[in-house]
Amino acid sequence: MNKISNVTVVMAAVCLSIGLIALGFIIKGAALDIKGMERTVQVKGLAEREVVADTVIWPLQFNDADNNLEKLVERVEQKNDAVIAFLKLHGFDDEEISTGTQSIIDKQAREYANDNQKFRYVISSNIIVYSNAPDKVKNALSKVSQLAKQNIAIVQDNYQTRIEYIFTGLNDIKPAMVQEATEKAREVANKFAKDSNSLLGKIKTARQGQFSISDRDSNTPQIKNVRVVTSVEYYLSD
Repeated sequence: MNKISNVTVVMAAVCLSIGLIALGFIIKGAALDIKGMERTVQVKGLAEREVVADTVIWPLQFNDADNNLEKLVERVEQKNDAVIAFLKLHGFDDEEISTGTQSIIDKQAREYANDNQKFRYVISSNIIVYSNAPDKVKNALSKVSQLAKQNIAIVQDNYQTRIEYIFTGLNDIKPAMVQEATEKAREVANKFAKDSNSLLGKIKTARQGQFSISDRDSNTPQIKNVRVVTSVEYYLSD
């Protein structure tokens, strides 16, 4: 009797295992069929805005040379004071002006010194303007020739003296731009669905790209172009 009972239990367990395995294959096959029938469309939406820079960094650099180092240092300090006075005359305050590093070159100390050089010492001096008023920089730039009358030649064709315009208000416009990009993506998806005689369903996946800020053009670096691309995948149905 016990042997018959044990055999029955074993047979039941085997049948149950076979049934579960078969059910697994059926479910897997059904899932594959559903996935194979799934239709989606991937679209992108672009949002762009032109903004004006709200911060500016203006390095003012000049060079001077002499054979008397002490005299040269004194003259450079006087010129620094003249540059700062010029900036204050055009509306910049002490908090917006800082004195950068100075570099002193002794040409005779170089390994390959040229004995025909007129001046032994050369100093490069830097005054830095960091301001939230780009218009003041624009105005002062138009008057920088006034410094030339004081024998101060501001270097303007050097990468290190390039004026940098910055837009810091990105977080204020981010939500509206993301919404605009998403709406444009949906417009594209709706058109695709209409052209393919389909109905646009819910969003399957969505991905927001990185925001980029670039100069609108090389002549107006204070005007920036902000852009973001959103990628969205929608379900389609008949």
